[in-house]
Amino acid sequence: MKQSLRFRIGFPLLVLIIIIPMIFPFLWMFMSAFKTQVDIISWPPKFLFSPTMVNFNKVFNEQNFLLYLKNSMIVGVGSVAISLLLGLPAAYSIARFHQKRLSVMILIARLMPGISFLMPWYIVFSRLGLMDSYTALILSHILIALPVVVWIMSSYFESVPLEMEESAMVDGATMQRAFVSIILPLSVPGIVTATTLSFIFSWNNFMFSQVLSMEKTRTLPIAVYNFMSYAEVDWGGVMAAAVAIMTPAIILTMVFQKYVVKGLTMGAVKG
Repeated sequence: MKQSLRFRIGFPLLVLIIIIPMIFPFLWMFMSAFKTQVDIISWPPKFLFSPTMVNFNKVFNEQNFLLYLKNSMIVGVGSVAISLLLGLPAAYSIARFHQKRLSVMILIARLMPGISFLMPWYIVFSRLGLMDSYTALILSHILIALPVVVWIMSSYFESVPLEMEESAMVDGATMQRAFVSIILPLSVPGIVTATTLSFIFSWNNFMFSQVLSMEKTRTLPIAVYNFMSYAEVDWGGVMAAAVAIMTPAIILTMVFQKYVVKGLTMGAVKG
């Protein structure tokens, strides 16, 4: 009885100890988005304050936020679509033909710091006249999305029984037909997972947009950077822009949460 009581009290307490350090920065950011600059930098911190929408007015009126939103959508959707087009067949090939070296090379490309690709991209795109274009940003963001798609889907394809594919081939289907008609429909949770994660990584990327884009194609993370100057940092604007940027990603994750969990767990189990 005492052990059961300790568990009922101790387990929630342990969960709170783990969760609070992760949630607190997001709560602080959300509260700061509705504070004035004086309230944000005040010490001790103010948890009771009069909310204001001034910071959000700066984001949507003083900054070209809707243009940044449109650019982020175009770049994110374009890079993820091309990554799926290239990554799904590549992941299927890795899973069915056990091309471990290829998967390791793709992982190495994902683990390499993005700045190591930045200078070659800058030279190539500037020579081709593609600076400040969607093409340059989409191609650079494929470096982020493609490895995610390949690694998630190669594990997921390995969990799909080979017998289902062989049965389709016995009935006269080619390997390509079996892949499109049988494997892909069975792999929808994995595809949704890969799409969601790779889109979020592209959505939050700052470095490529900062260097390869200019006024016409800047994406949402640049909206945060615009509130920072040499003289001061407008923390209210930074927090409001961060909240506005994170909200679509959070909504997307919540909508597809069931598929993401299923895709990640099924990819870890064969059969």
